[in-house]
Amino acid sequence: MKLTTRSRYGTRMLLDLAQNGGGGPVRVSEIANRQGISVKYLEKLSRILKKAGLIRSMRGSKGGHLLAKPPADISMGEIVRALEGDLNLVTCWTERTSCPRLKTCATSKLWQEVSKALLERLDSMSLDELLKSSALDGTSGACEPGKPL
Repeated sequence: MKLTTRSRYGTRMLLDLAQNGGGGPVRVSEIANRQGISVKYLEKLSRILKKAGLIRSMRGSKGGHLLAKPPADISMGEIVRALEGDLNLVTCWTERTSCPRLKTCATSKLWQEVSKALLERLDSMSLDELLKSSALDGTSGACEPGKPL
């Protein structure tokens, strides 16, 4: 499984909001400058994140985006699901009709267990924890532009 730029950049956007949103709404252009991500792409991600209830927007001259809830209440699983959709590694056991070999497949249970472990790990970590761990190791909580998160 490979996460798309939606998850990697969306997480960076949310981390940026958590770091810089204490003084009020943060403009997409400011996030774009700090994170090295295009404004257009962040605007697209902001619509998805807003629909998922992870951010809220304010219009006007002092407008921008804010987290919709505290970073401790936003799980990494919630972020990735909002941006990626279904996170199961294979669909054979979620869509029972997709594989005629499901009943005899030796690997189906393995993929199910790996998917479950991935989801449990993502659900167990909050945006706040990620933010704190990046502060402890001296990073900004986001990778360099163009590099995987």
